[in-house]
Amino acid sequence: MSDPASTSFASGKPLWKMPPLILHPFSDSNGPSRLVESSRASMMLQGLLPNNEFSPDELDRRLLDGRFCEIRMLFYVGKDLTRWLEQCMDLVNREDSLKLRNVKPQSFAVLLVEDPPEAVKTKLRKWGVADYRAIFSRALGINSIFCEVPARSELSDEFVRQYYRYADQLYACYLSLAQHAHVTCAEFEFDLYASGEYSRLLEKEWTAVDPE
Repeated sequence: MSDPASTSFASGKPLWKMPPLILHPFSDSNGPSRLVESSRASMMLQGLLPNNEFSPDELDRRLLDGRFCEIRMLFYVGKDLTRWLEQCMDLVNREDSLKLRNVKPQSFAVLLVEDPPEAVKTKLRKWGVADYRAIFSRALGINSIFCEVPARSELSDEFVRQYYRYADQLYACYLSLAQHAHVTCAEFEFDLYASGEYSRLLEKEWTAVDPE
């Protein structure tokens, strides 16, 4: 295995190769339709779309169904992000120079949300992920309080309706829990893969090493 530290010829600073961030799909066949219905319900409740067929209660139910679907999606994204942060810290804990700089999980959370490598941003845009900052920060916020995806009956309507506001505050709270060094993609780089894509990449590498 190659040394995770190499030289950045552009900056002359150490360039650390971090573990890849691997995002897994999750099964929710009704998710996309619920999200569309929720978005339409929200616009109808705000008077931005005409409504001649649904009662306010039905619109609110559709809105809440979609918001809960978003919570589920963010929870699973957050599990992948939390796993990646732990893997990053495994490397940090083996390197005295990084420990002395006070590099913490929050350091890599800010790196991911605010300053990911250009290749990562390009792939996210290719996947159609425009507001990755909100998705990643809220996913980490949601994962800071739930060990397992919550059942709908465990969450109040008010929380589900306004979950994104709570998630934003939970992320801010997470960052404030520990003093942490500021790191940038000029020093720390990482790749982004969908789980299936990464599996195929590993398979190719194994085949190249052992063609039999």
